[in-house]
Amino acid sequence: MRYEEFTIEGRNAVIEAYRAGRPIDRLFLLDGCQDGPVVTIRREAQKHGTPVKYVSRERLDQMSSTGKHQGVIAYGAAYEYAQVEDILQAAKEKGEPPFLFVLDNIEDPHNLGAIIRTANLAGAHGVIIPKNRAAGLTATVAKTSAGALNFTPVARVTNLARTMEELKKEGIWFVCADMGGTRMYDLDLTGPIGLVIGNEGEGVGKLVRKSCDLTASIPMKGDIDSLNASVAAGVLAYEIVRQRLLKG
Repeated sequence: MRYEEFTIEGRNAVIEAYRAGRPIDRLFLLDGCQDGPVVTIRREAQKHGTPVKYVSRERLDQMSSTGKHQGVIAYGAAYEYAQVEDILQAAKEKGEPPFLFVLDNIEDPHNLGAIIRTANLAGAHGVIIPKNRAAGLTATVAKTSAGALNFTPVARVTNLARTMEELKKEGIWFVCADMGGTRMYDLDLTGPIGLVIGNEGEGVGKLVRKSCDLTASIPMKGDIDSLNASVAAGVLAYEIVRQRLLKG
């Protein structure tokens, strides 16, 4: 099911959106406001795992397109999120070992869209992203994915490390991109696998890294020391594709 990206302003409008089951990606609340409707909105946000940011009235005024935000502005997802189980089911239906992308704090929507596009072309069965400190499925992501978002399920989870530990019970193991890792050509990247990509500034977080089984580095010959996150994802993904093809 597809949703167009939407912005909701006003307390009652946001409450009704939650009750109607519309997917809300981010919520901005007036800092210090504690009245009844806002408490209800906060409760709904907690129930649905919506990231909440408290901001000043001036900031809300800048964000508002109507001038009637009442201290509340919500941003909705352009597409509906999948469940992790949907990704595993997609692999099962194709009779293939699961191939997942796990993205740790990819905050640039253009990077996220490009990675989803690569995931689709590399034959990955889905992408997993965190709810906090990460881009959601906005219209920009959809456009950058060049249509891949229509075919590649994206699941959003509260805790990446915990999700990875659960997936290990399904036989999936995880390799993360890291400059200090083993050269990717020297690793066995076949079988059920999750490719973990971090953001360009901080890389993969400590807890997520701890849940990885291997670290893979991309050989570099230039004068700078890192690749764009979406480019790194593409290079590593196609090494996985290469090894899978060789294995037959």
